[in-house]
Amino acid sequence: MDCQPLIKQLVYKCLNIDHACLLCDEPSEQHHPLCLACEHELPWLDEHCSRCALPLPMAGLTCVQCCQRAPAFEQVVALWHYGFPVDSLISRFKHNRQWPLGRLMAELLGHGLQHRYDEGLEKPDLLLPIPLAKRRQRERGFNQAGMLARWLSVPLAIPCDERLLVRIRETTAQQDLHAKARRRNLRAAFSVMHGRMIENRHIAVVDDVLTTGATAQAIAQLLRKSGARRVDVYCLARTPKPGQA
Repeated sequence: MDCQPLIKQLVYKCLNIDHACLLCDEPSEQHHPLCLACEHELPWLDEHCSRCALPLPMAGLTCVQCCQRAPAFEQVVALWHYGFPVDSLISRFKHNRQWPLGRLMAELLGHGLQHRYDEGLEKPDLLLPIPLAKRRQRERGFNQAGMLARWLSVPLAIPCDERLLVRIRETTAQQDLHAKARRRNLRAAFSVMHGRMIENRHIAVVDDVLTTGATAQAIAQLLRKSGARRVDVYCLARTPKPGQA
């Protein structure tokens, strides 16, 4: 009789590892509810721009846009390409209230960030989620960026403030606009409450997906003008340029 499966099950129970994988429903055999096979199949973002995390053919490069005009943020940290199945997971988290999926992705992002801190990435003083438009927050019932920031805050031991950065003007949904229109759409859309709280501090802005970077740029500019020493952006996924695989 082969006792290996039984021994493995006992080990997992002793370690309180009894999750089912949220993608395939098989035993995850890990501390988070994702099996190794599904974890390896995620679209990990390995080669990307060193500033804005735009997917590139090689690692260690800076994209043309960031070379021509350096963004107000110092660095974007994203785990994945915005592709299957991550795009579906994010959509189900945001629009179908499948919060366990958001919690899982935040946990994996937290692991990735801790690894980068260990390798020398400067750890921020404060996490600020990108605020959602009031109308969309009423419709959705929650701000996905706020939930991600809270889930990151505890394991990373970084304070999170959901009231310091506010949206003061309703805007058209960004996904319906091209890049230049996105920038126009965000003019004077945000404000910082109690600006003295961010003076000379390193801030990390948290969101789910970075597309053109217009929102991150607008907020980073505002934070820098308000006295922030450095602004980074933490997100789950980064989209490629339109038409790029």
